Amino acid sequence: MAIESRELKKYLDQFLNCREFSDYGPNGHQIEGKSEIKKIAFAVSATRKSVTSAVEKKADALIVHHGLFWNFHGPKTITGPFAQRVIPLIQNSINLYGYHLPLDAHPMVGNAASLAYLLKLEELTPFGDYKGSPTGVKGLLNAEQTIDQVAQSLEKILNHKVLISRSWENKSIKKIGIITGGANSEWAQAARLGLDAYITGEMSEHDWNEASESNITMFAGGHHATEQFGIQNLMAHIKDQFQVECFYIDSDNPA
Repeated sequence: MAIESRELKKYLDQFLNCREFSDYGPNGHQIEGKSEIKKIAFAVSATRKSVTSAVEKKADALIVHHGLFWNFHGPKTITGPFAQRVIPLIQNSINLYGYHLPLDAHPMVGNAASLAYLLKLEELTPFGDYKGSPTGVKGLLNAEQTIDQVAQSLEKILNHKVLISRSWENKSIKKIGIITGGANSEWAQAARLGLDAYITGEMSEHDWNEASESNITMFAGGHHATEQFGIQNLMAHIKDQFQVECFYIDSDNPA
């Protein structure tokens, strides 16, 4: 089976509710390639490794969570390492699609929801506010767990070491908020809502102290590790929706 590149863009933009988000860069079709797509590669980030793999496996499109263009980078020239990502895509007519906050927040295939399902959280609702849009989910464990029990579950799911900032009272956990990736400062939103714990990808020195002193437990399981499931679930959805060949490009990124 095959799908037109414009049809895929239209479907992804609508399915992931792109217009609802004010993001750090453009979401959607970032590099235009061939019009007919028969094979799609998926990866967390548009890195040189994922681009090379997409070329080697003759993909017609690469769909990622972290695309190539970000507002905080400003204008970029296509030189150096950046060129090694961009030029092979253009030379091989590979379409690039990137979805950042829309994939973080999606209630079905999003990064936060995907991790919540694996943790078996119940009663999921949107959580986290960035310029008026939610970026994660919150939910409940079916029974209270200790901090160490939650950490062990996370490490098993993520296959990654988890950093822990323990609540001042070392209290048990039932109510959890999740925003994956680099949302280390958003523990404050979880604390204001009276949640017991907050899960994200990264943790800074001052957040480690301030979260603990605010009596909320914070877990950081790695930026890449916490964001691997959304793109995989999106891949499964697209494969089922359009019956096209899809494959996932893994990464050994420990950060």
